[in-house]
Amino acid sequence: MAIKKPTGKAPLKPSYTYLIEKKRDGHEFSEEEVRNIVDSILDDEMPDFQMAALIMAIFFKDMAAQETAVFADEMILTGETIELSDIAKPKVAKYSTGGVGDKTSMILSAIGAACGVVVPGMSSADEDFVITVHDKLSSVPGFKSVLALKDFHKQLSTVGCAICEHDDQISPVDAKIYKMRHATATIPSLPLITASVLSKKFAVGSDGLVVDVKWGNGSFLRDLEQAKQLARTITRVARVMKHRCVALVTDMNQPLGNSVGMGLEVLEALDFLRGGGTDDMKEIVLKLGMEILRLAGVAGSTLSAKQSVERVIEDGSAYKKFLEMIKEQGGAAPWLEDPTKFPVAKHSRKLPAPKRGYVHNINAGQIARGVQILSTLKNGKVDPYVGVTEIKKVGTQVKQGEPLLMIQYNDETNLDAAMDYFRNAYRLAPRRPTPPPIVVERVA
Repeated sequence: MAIKKPTGKAPLKPSYTYLIEKKRDGHEFSEEEVRNIVDSILDDEMPDFQMAALIMAIFFKDMAAQETAVFADEMILTGETIELSDIAKPKVAKYSTGGVGDKTSMILSAIGAACGVVVPGMSSADEDFVITVHDKLSSVPGFKSVLALKDFHKQLSTVGCAICEHDDQISPVDAKIYKMRHATATIPSLPLITASVLSKKFAVGSDGLVVDVKWGNGSFLRDLEQAKQLARTITRVARVMKHRCVALVTDMNQPLGNSVGMGLEVLEALDFLRGGGTDDMKEIVLKLGMEILRLAGVAGSTLSAKQSVERVIEDGSAYKKFLEMIKEQGGAAPWLEDPTKFPVAKHSRKLPAPKRGYVHNINAGQIARGVQILSTLKNGKVDPYVGVTEIKKVGTQVKQGEPLLMIQYNDETNLDAAMDYFRNAYRLAPRRPTPPPIVVERVA
């Protein structure tokens, strides 16, 4: 917005140099200045070199909660918004900073909907580590990961959950800012992450938000204190925006669950909703699910929230809701209802333990990179049905030659290169280590 001069002459915008200097010196922007910044970026009026300087200044000097809230609100106003007030049920979104083997968004969408909570799931590539949730679901034949806004709204009103790619009409300025953050190595900027997340989640009609902030070698947040700070920043800014928000800081220093790979993770999600699942998956799904139900107000206590999550898994209603969502988005039913019909890799090879001992450390990022190499075909396309399964976790005792994980593949072209990453991901030791806690901190 223009700043009026005392002389009564036409409004004059502050120069971009002035704005850069102001943030460089650690001062807060006014609402009018934030609005001017967002509009100038949206309209391509701000030169790239000054936009880069401004983002770098924000990276080093941070933004206050009020500043960030205004920034997020202004980003929302640059595009379309989805109005869900015609749906009587509570609306709570779930956001994850992304981790290796993280299937929780798929699972929790179904659990939330089965418990009477509308869960809008629209995500972009920057919201996941290596493999996006809609990429995983696209391994189901026929699944449509792109939904028109009216179809997204319709599915939320009928099914209660939807998972699709971010629509460019929602907070369009965010894509421009993210591109510059990527180019200037400022992706970890906490206020810009916060503004990006909140603008996109609240623009699609969410009343509340449950955040899973992952830290470790399988996340872009490698520092625990930075992860905790992001959790505090997101919840604080959401409150300023008058939205309810809870964040959990969770461990990502080893893959989550039993598998890594697009189709393999969908199969694991299906197995979980049928009552299966690894201990780490059960713990994190239960805790995040309880937060969704408490925030939505459909469970009055921690105990009732826990019982509700467990009930919809045990009675199969969450599983049915997951199938309903996939079918509504074009997914082929037989492949979902009968896991034996789901495409699997033709070949399997074990990664043998080089010696006897305990799994002391796993570099989840190395495993993700190995799967990425393994799934890249000669023509540049991606094979969605390869990856790794039966992952031995930290603290597990193994004998020499025993598989640390099983590699599922169709083509040997990239197998050796991928094997190097898998091999280097594991560290064994003679003594059993103490496995890290799954949930490190809760911020509300």
